[in-house]
Amino acid sequence: MKPNLSAMTNTELKKYISEHRNDTEAFRAALQVLMSRRNPANLQPYPFDLEDPETEVEAILREKFNQAK
Repeated sequence: MKPNLSAMTNTELKKYISEHRNDTEAFRAALQVLMSRRNPANLQPYPFDLEDPETEVEAILREKFNQAK
């Protein structure tokens, strides 16, 4: 019997992922549910999708560094 992954809390999903790390199908299913819950506002662009990765990543890091001050 498969658990209802979408009904689990993030903590429960992380525990499930940890317990099923050797079961590829279960691991992927739980990870997909967990990742689908991410806040889109917190996503960062993937460097290889950027036009000028070095400059754009540097600008992102500088902005994050300045926010931390």
